[in-house]
Amino acid sequence: MNMIENVNYSNSISGTIHLPGDKSISHRYAMLAAIADGTSVLRHFASSRDCHSTLGCLQSLGVEMEECGDTVTLLGRGLRGLRVPDGFLDAGNSGTTMRLLSGILAGHPFTSSITGDSSLSNRPMGRIIRPLQQMGAAIESREKDLPPLKIRGGSLKSIRYVLPVASAQVKSCVLLAGLYGNGITAVEAAVPTRDHTELALKEFGAVVRFDGDWIEVDPGPKLRGRNLSIPGDLSGAAFFLVAAALAPNADLNLTGVGLNGRRRELLDYLLEAGLDLTIENETVEAGEPRGDLRVRHSPELVEGNLPPIRGNRVAALIDEIPVLSVLGSQTAGGVEISDAGELRIKESDRIAAIAANLRSMGVALEEKTDGLNIPGNQRLRGADIYTRGDHRIAMAFAVAGLSAEGETRIYEAECADVSFPGFWDALRTVTQK
Repeated sequence: MNMIENVNYSNSISGTIHLPGDKSISHRYAMLAAIADGTSVLRHFASSRDCHSTLGCLQSLGVEMEECGDTVTLLGRGLRGLRVPDGFLDAGNSGTTMRLLSGILAGHPFTSSITGDSSLSNRPMGRIIRPLQQMGAAIESREKDLPPLKIRGGSLKSIRYVLPVASAQVKSCVLLAGLYGNGITAVEAAVPTRDHTELALKEFGAVVRFDGDWIEVDPGPKLRGRNLSIPGDLSGAAFFLVAAALAPNADLNLTGVGLNGRRRELLDYLLEAGLDLTIENETVEAGEPRGDLRVRHSPELVEGNLPPIRGNRVAALIDEIPVLSVLGSQTAGGVEISDAGELRIKESDRIAAIAANLRSMGVALEEKTDGLNIPGNQRLRGADIYTRGDHRIAMAFAVAGLSAEGETRIYEAECADVSFPGFWDALRTVTQK
């Protein structure tokens, strides 16, 4: 399938958008519900293809569930109750599914194999293989640590693990495996990353402690089923925040958006840059804050400089760098991105994809090994955008198309469904008057 979406300039973005449920939280709630005792009801579960890959894997492991609209009800099988799957577990395009579920599979006394699509099958998994092997799991992969992974699990040893890179997924994999250890498992995260796993573990009944940069989890918890509501996906909101900031007649509302402190870096960053944003109706549920966002055209942001994205800031903004690159090309001072080599091994080589597509729209830039230098105040022209099957590239360049002269044609546009089913309809709703 190669769906093409045509995007044209729009000087008005207005209305209200109800975002899909947060991907990161949906993955974690579903996995913990599967190994909890009792029934969990997860409302506003992410509609994304990635999160349904997680549900499919859990069903293959014997978890009974029912979907009704955006509510998923799961009957937990207990901490050690997953069953041997009949065949390969299919993570689709979801690196989160593969990395986090591997930690749980490592604690079960059977052999399982987990694979993914062509994109995921070319994403190295050495960063989770090494710590899981240290804990006693036997893991086989293709050359260069590529999937599929064959995992022979069982009784695990507890470890104290220093993350080689700032990665919420690697941290989460080790913490989940630590539930099956013979003592306290600890992960050192000197650079803060998303803490959805720690919050979810505590909500389902695990014992989680913090000692400086170390996060500790006790083994053998009695996890209990929960009734939880998932906030809207802030990563999905990012595209509309940037689009509204650039459109001359913008006034847009985004309701029920997740405002987790480790994800809120995006809002802090944009506010620092001059975004005209107000946050209303803030509440907290299961440790996860949420609220409504109102964003309007932001001349101060457009006329200024974007703060550089480097160092510790990269981990917090890693998913938003594609759309922030587009934004940088439209601000007076541009943007400089460094220390982001992790983008080379996402769903696509995102650094290369951003560079190639911005150039096709007339933007001059410098592509570096670990980032980009993008001068500002550059005129965008409509072009053919090749997404490389990467959802965040597709959505970022939809935003670019709204600010470009002429028509922008986005190829393989259906890949947006990986994280944001309904994105194109939502975009049309707030731009066509």
